[in-house]
Amino acid sequence: MQTVRIGDFRGHVGEEVRVQGWLHNKRSSGKLQFLIVRDGSGFAQAVMARAAVPPEAWEAGDKAGQESSLELLGRVREDERAPGGYEVEVTGLTVRQAVHTPKEHGTAFLMEHRHLWLRSQRQHAVIRVRHAVVKAIRDYLDEQGYTLVDTPIFTPAACEGTTTLFPVPYFDEGTAYLTQSGQLYNEATAAAHGKVYCFGPTFRAEKSKTRRHLTEFWMVEPEMAFAHLEDAIRLAEGLVCAVVERVLATRREELKTLERDTAKLELVKPPFPRLHYDDAIKLIQTKGSETKWGSDFGGTDETVIADAHDRPVVVHRFPSQIKAFYMAPDPERPELSLSADVLAPEGYGEIVGGGERLADYDLLRRRIQ
Repeated sequence: MQTVRIGDFRGHVGEEVRVQGWLHNKRSSGKLQFLIVRDGSGFAQAVMARAAVPPEAWEAGDKAGQESSLELLGRVREDERAPGGYEVEVTGLTVRQAVHTPKEHGTAFLMEHRHLWLRSQRQHAVIRVRHAVVKAIRDYLDEQGYTLVDTPIFTPAACEGTTTLFPVPYFDEGTAYLTQSGQLYNEATAAAHGKVYCFGPTFRAEKSKTRRHLTEFWMVEPEMAFAHLEDAIRLAEGLVCAVVERVLATRREELKTLERDTAKLELVKPPFPRLHYDDAIKLIQTKGSETKWGSDFGGTDETVIADAHDRPVVVHRFPSQIKAFYMAPDPERPELSLSADVLAPEGYGEIVGGGERLADYDLLRRRIQ
């Protein structure tokens, strides 16, 4: 008998299958047991009639506790009332590992036993959505002709002079640091491949007081040769839209579990609104901000700017003094840089930062000095 994943039931309606998974929940009405089973690909209801299974199978199902690992035999049928839209008419059941749960466990218990929390519907949904995001990023950049370059996790120095580094003793060579960016490496590999990107963990030794300050997160960093500011903006737009589109297409059920308002995600379409830095300053000042021209935006400022739009907004041409030294100056206003940030609404703020690299060797050298 074929072993079938719950997520593949659509192609096996009416067939006898084997299902291997864990008991998520159950209820009984005397002659029937209703077992909610999950296998990582989805949830399904298994209906076991006392008269249709051997006595030992009925007893095993009756005694099985939540999270017991099971093997079911039965016929798949479509039922829109059942979790996932399908159920299994059970003809056989084996408990591979029984679990006994004598009492309910709260949040404190799960915080100390995180491996169990990962089995919850919410955490399952989070990981599935993250998987879709990562796949969408890789697929989009691959379609655009980018080459993935895995840059080192250990680095000899910071990428831009920051002091928030995690030091690591590196044998007798002194101290290495956990990476904060693969940018420096890929600025070199871009000269070999034209379009490159790295995608991996980033570490910041700063106290995590808010979700904007994380000690570890994953970051994607594309680099492309012969690119101008508008090229960078279009890439950012395309990438964000590709990710949102993929998640909406493949993770609707998970978003429902997370109680995510998908109507707002449906609005994420290109082109994004463009807002010059000068106009962004005027906007936040009309809302009571004391941020002056020449300063970078704080979290509250970003929220004000983003929430004035129904989709991510691109703020461009920041003053050179608040951007990295390698950002190219605006030919029309040299005090400004050819830079851009993509700000997302709902309090998320900056999700993409980038711009055009300075190609004037003498000016770049003077800025470094």
